[in-house]
Amino acid sequence: MTVRTTVAPRASAALVLTALLTASCAQEKPDTARPEASSPSTTAHGYVEGAQEAAEQQSRLLLNDPDSGDTGVLDLLTGKVHRTAQVKNAVMLGTDGRFGHLHTPGGTHVLDSGAWMVDHGDHVHYYSAPARDVGELPQGGRARIRSDIAVTAVTDDNGRAVLHDRGTLEKGRIATPRKLPGTYAGAVVPYEEHLLAFEKKGGTTELVVLDREGERVASPDVTCQAPEGDAVTRRGVVLGCADGALLVRARDGALTAEKIPYGRHVPARERATAFRHRPGSDTLTAPAGDTAAWVLDVAGRTWKRVDTGPVVAVNTAGEGSPLLVLETDGAVHGYDIGTGKQTARTEPLLTGGEPDGSDRSAPVIEVDRSRAYVNDPEGSRVFEIDYDDGLRIARSFDLDVKPVLMAETGR
Repeated sequence: MTVRTTVAPRASAALVLTALLTASCAQEKPDTARPEASSPSTTAHGYVEGAQEAAEQQSRLLLNDPDSGDTGVLDLLTGKVHRTAQVKNAVMLGTDGRFGHLHTPGGTHVLDSGAWMVDHGDHVHYYSAPARDVGELPQGGRARIRSDIAVTAVTDDNGRAVLHDRGTLEKGRIATPRKLPGTYAGAVVPYEEHLLAFEKKGGTTELVVLDREGERVASPDVTCQAPEGDAVTRRGVVLGCADGALLVRARDGALTAEKIPYGRHVPARERATAFRHRPGSDTLTAPAGDTAAWVLDVAGRTWKRVDTGPVVAVNTAGEGSPLLVLETDGAVHGYDIGTGKQTARTEPLLTGGEPDGSDRSAPVIEVDRSRAYVNDPEGSRVFEIDYDDGLRIARSFDLDVKPVLMAETGR
């Protein structure tokens, strides 16, 4: 059964909806633009200080070898790698679309990839700038980092959260963050000038809406057992729960919280706990145990379980595109999401043995509007796959950085 709960914030904390933000696009510069002295008559629409605007996506891959510490940014337009500061012992690499977050046991290194986009709803601006190292966050390997255009929320493994001003990060600095009161289960997720978080209360985990100071402004009366995994889509924020997911979205001046249940009992080891998707898409994927994958159609509010071979990584570009599964045979397999049938398969791409999918640093599949990318750590290569042409290998990049960890930016 689908449950909808309307979250009505207090009048003093009215939500500013995406529609209102995008409606002012023609009159105002985006929030990422902060020139010291300019006017609408002299500044081009979409201007971002210190960056070049382009007509096409400026995709880059962040790469890291935890053993050597070698780190680099692969420009997918030129094929060149820009080396950055060494970061050893990284256990995870995350990104918010521009910044890379290399998590180590002692802290998190922030890397500005120099590629990003500004989404105005009806159109998108693409930007590029030189890659650069920003600095270190004290929160380490298990920190959860989530961003929007204004703030970056960092939640440590004890549930304490802080907010960093994104504008300061864009200028290449890490300033003293603002601490949020209380502790939270899972990541604190910025959304529509507010923060979504889970608080433990009376043996349950309750969704709360906070303002940017950390004060509770709404309580949807929605619980989520064992929250794990989240993704921001154009249709709202998806939050993983033991019985499925919650979809939180801005609508008519309020937030709505809607359950999307699995519709069946799902054992803990087969639940979706880490979502992968193409930014801008509303089709999410996740492993469903060892030999299957989940596909969550956010628009249709439905889950589909696709039986595959042994899963290492999954992703998809969205509606009309295949489900991409890197399996333990080292090959990428394509599946029709509707029928669950395999439609294509590459040759084995990975060298140095078969991955078992259990390591957090296992290879990944990154997807953008036209290509998918798979890292081969032992072979020091990245493969570019045309997923709309029978999984054709379009290019391969031989690297001087062993790409154990990889993430795509600029999307």
